[in-house]
Amino acid sequence: MTQQFGTIYEAIGGFDTIDRLVTNFYRRVGKHPALTPIFPEDLTETARKQRLFLTQFFGGPKLYTEERGHPMMRRRHLPFPITPQRRDAWLECMKAALEESEIEDPYRTAIFEKLTMTANHMMNTPS
Repeated sequence: MTQQFGTIYEAIGGFDTIDRLVTNFYRRVGKHPALTPIFPEDLTETARKQRLFLTQFFGGPKLYTEERGHPMMRRRHLPFPITPQRRDAWLECMKAALEESEIEDPYRTAIFEKLTMTANHMMNTPS
């Protein structure tokens, strides 16, 4: 009998997996020439907020809302010029981080699809 999980968060192993994913992701972001201009040099706080957000986004505890209020992701990202090229770079880093973090399908695909929709929504600047 296969184990049933209520959320993606539970299915992938909870916070430890989110932590690993975010660490692997920001290691790439911090070196990506299309992304470094819109991210701070020290990604510690950015990564911490991402851990809170992804925990909540994938069905875990509502850590982001408890600390920072409603996510309002598009509004929070408006100060940064997010072009189609930057969206693609962000997704490229996330795809590689998902693989490195050994998140298995169907969860890896589900996560990537949800994050692709979010990344598309964040675009605010033409090429």
